[in-house]
Amino acid sequence: MQDSAHFGHMRGQAMRLSRRGLLKGGASLVGVSAASLFVPPTTAALAAPLEQIEIWGPPAGPSITVLHAIATGRLDKAATKASLRVWRQVDEVRAGLTSKRLDVAIMPVPVAANLYNRGLGVRLVNVMTNGILYIMSADPEMTSLAALKGRKLAVMAPNELPNLILQRLFRHAGIDAKDVELVSTGTPLESIQLLVLGRVDAALAPEPAASAAVVRGKLAGKTIHRVMDIQAEWARLTGTEPILPQAGLAVTDAFRTANPEAVEALQAGLVRAVADVNAYPARAASNAAGPLQLPWPVIEQSIPYSHLVATAARDARTHVETVLEAMAVVNPGYIGGRLPDGDFYL
Repeated sequence: MQDSAHFGHMRGQAMRLSRRGLLKGGASLVGVSAASLFVPPTTAALAAPLEQIEIWGPPAGPSITVLHAIATGRLDKAATKASLRVWRQVDEVRAGLTSKRLDVAIMPVPVAANLYNRGLGVRLVNVMTNGILYIMSADPEMTSLAALKGRKLAVMAPNELPNLILQRLFRHAGIDAKDVELVSTGTPLESIQLLVLGRVDAALAPEPAASAAVVRGKLAGKTIHRVMDIQAEWARLTGTEPILPQAGLAVTDAFRTANPEAVEALQAGLVRAVADVNAYPARAASNAAGPLQLPWPVIEQSIPYSHLVATAARDARTHVETVLEAMAVVNPGYIGGRLPDGDFYL
């Protein structure tokens, strides 16, 4: 009840892939229905596309949508040449935005809120996943947060969103973080490698790393289980739906002001692409495997667990604010000390 009251009170390195490159490699063998090709005659559809757009994205679920959109021409109305640059650490995005080396990026939603609150001219275009976090373990009985007491849990980037969410869940469950031995890692794949080798008891992993853990476990003769769905734990905390808007597409004010039609076309293209990704995961996986450096069967398996969407930011605001409020309890500075106002949401 205290959690519900609190939420109520607060409310109020580089790897690039172009469509041409995908087609040249034969990775874009995608069937497109006539219905999915229809686009209403919007301003964005009528405007001339930009010469090029580079989107920065993580080696995780939302980038699958962008890569599939590039491969299938869903972003052609935004840019003649669209490409994806894979970032490995969130600090790369922070540095790129503050130095004005990038204009369009997929990033954790609270990071975008922090940059906006600091006056760095970043707006949220959409939410691209409603949650991609799982706790993986070889112990099928480790199905509750309490079961982690006295165990070793691998977590990447202890000061970033996944671990902060975990800390908030620990508080709600009455668990002292000191009761769980957190093993810090540099990447999700490092976390699952420690798990497969038996050096930790469990790992907090995003998709597609969580699915990679299952596959790598089988290769090592070990069964790795998806023992906890963090989105479900989140729903218990908030008393709402299991929706954890973890990452979204953000743009700089300079880019948005100069290219409003391109921003609109990007969003329209991603809406169409994500529907295709969820309907035809094998096709989407073939377009994302190379850039994400994961086998396409792993990516295909991960898609049903990635909760991929392309929800306009203004429509996701309620759920976004729930996340930001939770982050403020654990680390107010992570979101810039306050909830962003309505101008943050496009």
